[in-house]
Amino acid sequence: MYLALARKYRPKRFADVAVQTHVSNTLKGAIARGRVAHGYLLCGPRGVGKTTLARVLAMALNCDRGAPEGEPCGQCDSCARIWSGAASLDVIEIDAASNRGVDDARDLRERAMYAPTAEGRFKVYIVDEAHMLTREAWNALLKILEEPPPRVIFVFATTDPQKITQAAAPVMSRLQRFDFKRIGAADVRARLTTVLAAEGVEAEEDALAMIARAADGSMRDALSLTDQVLSMGDGRLTASAVRDALGLLPEDEYLSLLEVIAERRGADVFPAVGRLADAGVDFAIFLAGLADLLRAQLAVVLGGEPMDVSETTRAALRARRDRFTPADLLRMLGAITELEPYYRKSSQQQLLLETLLVRFALLDRTVEIEDVLRGLGDGGGTREASSPPAKRAADAPRPSSRRAEAPVAPPLADVAQPSPTAAARATLELNTLCERWGDVVTRVRSAGRPMLVTALEHALPTAVTSQGAITLQLEQPNEIFEKVIESGAADVLTAVSTMFDGATRLMIRRQEPAVAPAAPGPKRLTEDQMRREREEMLRRKDPALDAAIQELDLELLD
Repeated sequence: MYLALARKYRPKRFADVAVQTHVSNTLKGAIARGRVAHGYLLCGPRGVGKTTLARVLAMALNCDRGAPEGEPCGQCDSCARIWSGAASLDVIEIDAASNRGVDDARDLRERAMYAPTAEGRFKVYIVDEAHMLTREAWNALLKILEEPPPRVIFVFATTDPQKITQAAAPVMSRLQRFDFKRIGAADVRARLTTVLAAEGVEAEEDALAMIARAADGSMRDALSLTDQVLSMGDGRLTASAVRDALGLLPEDEYLSLLEVIAERRGADVFPAVGRLADAGVDFAIFLAGLADLLRAQLAVVLGGEPMDVSETTRAALRARRDRFTPADLLRMLGAITELEPYYRKSSQQQLLLETLLVRFALLDRTVEIEDVLRGLGDGGGTREASSPPAKRAADAPRPSSRRAEAPVAPPLADVAQPSPTAAARATLELNTLCERWGDVVTRVRSAGRPMLVTALEHALPTAVTSQGAITLQLEQPNEIFEKVIESGAADVLTAVSTMFDGATRLMIRRQEPAVAPAAPGPKRLTEDQMRREREEMLRRKDPALDAAIQELDLELLD
């Protein structure tokens, strides 16, 4: 019967366990020096060797040849049975996902009271998925973990130690905890090379790199994926076989979309995504692959070397080095990160992907401040001299050569918007100013005065004189906001002047806090009184409505 690679090549010695030397060396030394603890907690992602090391520990403790220097022989009958997971009276593996209740814990506690089958042996209980145990089950085990019977060892393996901390914090102090590392792509490739050489299978480097990326730090997943690819291939591990078996997209497709983004061809996004849909591509997998490619491009732009990409892709990314800036790539990666939590749950994945790629294609490119200033100096026209600094920077020509990132990049959500053209400014009057007050506040926000923005959001214009004097009034008396507006009056006038003609002065109408009168006794309100009070409240809130009611003698009906 065929044995899966993940089982066939499971390590039999501490020295064979990849990457986790900080754990294996400690356990090996504890056995060699006779300092084995009564309880261990092995934490880490799936497929990184937790159960394997638990079995190797059990093999070393019960090895028929005595485990010289702490290493099990791996050949004796006891080691063979434990390594294969066969029935053993002294080593019991328990799946906590299906044996998680208090009754299961009590049964385990009672069985632990029995001595090992022979002198010199240990009873080892390996509890996998330990975070699935209930709080009551942990409480039932608490006493035996604190004072275990002689020669009884508990090994708990979990992918989520935080759940154990929340359910049974006292248990953590009774166990020695070891945190396992994710296995890097280079270590995965090295292990796969060794395994495939032992199997007599030829493998392409690009194929190994693709499997290592897909395994995402899990050696068991890498071996299982290799099994999957070999089962449908011709006995060789090739990049095309890996793509076919795992449903991965050829790198040429990613590179062609990167070209669409670089050349700002937004219209070409839709047929490209349509081809992916016709080919049955999993858009979530595609999105992850696109993020990997953008990350690799960012590494190249920053002068580094992209990891885990083929030589063809590496050369293509280097050829595009001058067509992206670090800030642009960071904004794209940030947009993918923001979208990813909602992407798999969406019923409109194709639409989301098309929208995202169009945003990338139309994304405003960042420019160097030096280039902007150089453009201002070369222009030298009257229009530029009279424009405010922010407008001049926006109108500056964008160089076509490679650009470095500006000190402050635009927000991720800002896609390419046409540069604002100079519009005729409106005549300054109260109603128009009230209607466009939100735009004024937005312009002040761009000046980097957050406290002033907050104060303006709680104020409204109440009067505009023919000489251009603007009076503001706060919704509620607030001495701090009044002082902030007074100190930022110049910034507010600058923002108003970009939209209106004739603004010359800004004043704040101070309000004295009203002294609360003695509360009158409860009275019965009539319908007319309620309507009048509501009308007064609306008029205080909206100066434009107040002026309209006063000038036109309107009546509030509802």
